[in-house]
Amino acid sequence: MKCYSTRFGTFEVKDDTVLVFPSGILGFPEWTKYVLLDHDTDAPFKWLQCMEEPQLAFVVLDPAFFKPDYQIQIPLDALIEIQKQDSDELSVVTVLTIPSHDPSAVTANLRGPLVMNHRTRLCKQLVLSEDLPTRYPLFAGRTVQRPSNNLPLQATAC
Repeated sequence: MKCYSTRFGTFEVKDDTVLVFPSGILGFPEWTKYVLLDHDTDAPFKWLQCMEEPQLAFVVLDPAFFKPDYQIQIPLDALIEIQKQDSDELSVVTVLTIPSHDPSAVTANLRGPLVMNHRTRLCKQLVLSEDLPTRYPLFAGRTVQRPSNNLPLQATAC
């Protein structure tokens, strides 16, 4: 089937790659069909593109890339909604916020992760306890080095 996105144009989507959020995503309950797209082949970021609304897309990331100790308890009602069976493999991603004024200040919503069932392609956004941040800094503890205006810049080949 064809999908249209304001970011990616028109592209073909295989039926078995469509992700369905029966309850929608917080703030967008009416749109339930999405597809996961690579941001870049070398980057761990993905785009969760809505198939019903071309302008709606989220940048998502597996929390293992920035917070390896992140663990969640998936409530029974969520497991029922995504039709989890004992042998099913689940994945979890977090929704990122990338401020346009400072892309290095990207944050992840640890309180509202997305859980995906690989077998059923059903997904659910969880709302976890309030002790988890909605804006966890990805680059916490790292300072971004910016060149001083009075130092010469050097280009290197990639």
